[in-house]
Amino acid sequence: MFQHIVEADWLKEHMQNTNVRIVDCRFYLGEKEKGYKEYEEEHITGAVYADLERHLSGMVEKHGGRHPLPRLADFIHFIENIGISKEMTVVAYDSQAGAMASRFWWMMKYIGHEKVYVLNGGFPNWKRHSYPVSSEKPAVAAKSYEPSVQPSMLASMDEVKQRLSDASMLLIDSREEKRFAGVEEPIDQVAGHIPGAINKFWREALDEKGMWKDKEELNKRFLEANNHQQMIVYCGSGVTACPNVLALTELGFKNVKLYAGSWSDWISYEGNLIAAEAD
Repeated sequence: MFQHIVEADWLKEHMQNTNVRIVDCRFYLGEKEKGYKEYEEEHITGAVYADLERHLSGMVEKHGGRHPLPRLADFIHFIENIGISKEMTVVAYDSQAGAMASRFWWMMKYIGHEKVYVLNGGFPNWKRHSYPVSSEKPAVAAKSYEPSVQPSMLASMDEVKQRLSDASMLLIDSREEKRFAGVEEPIDQVAGHIPGAINKFWREALDEKGMWKDKEELNKRFLEANNHQQMIVYCGSGVTACPNVLALTELGFKNVKLYAGSWSDWISYEGNLIAAEAD
């Protein structure tokens, strides 16, 4: 039984509730307009749209990575405009095995929202059930939102750097093994990983259909976490690290931080150490 992930059956049963807001987070890194076009064609009935780069990221600068967190005021303004209040139950989904939806989930948790969930299996699983879809954009009334920011959920570059030799901290790299190893780097300018990190490719938390593995299997993936007091999770730009943060949270770990700038931020600082298995 998951605490932060809901099943399609549950959403189907509750989707008419005016206190439930469904958020479509589909986004494709190589085709930035594709996710919104898919939303326009069909989406879960009643869903609003959140764009990774326009709504869930800020302006790219020298430091901060490829998908820096947006300014708090900008994100609050966005969720108010899509009709989210603190009392609402929010369910996020995508077609990317939960990567984008998990980023939205993390951001909502970061501002103190309690009832926010990721839809298990996302839009593909919803379609497999033949549950209601629509091309109509819902009319939603703007709400007021007073955030309660949780700074303990976020790790800065300085914190990561200062704690590299801290045995109580487990640093988790969520990228594919070949990127972690420095064998291949298709996106960022420098290959490798942050020294001391272990590799847990985020996609391995889910099965081939994009459904979350059960807690027993997730526990096996993160056995090392039991030996550490805190975890800091990163990826390339702070997006696909979020499914690992979600998985660890599901397993009951309390001290899990996201290094939001991630690898693309780390390499923007001259002098930061870099490791590669090819060394």
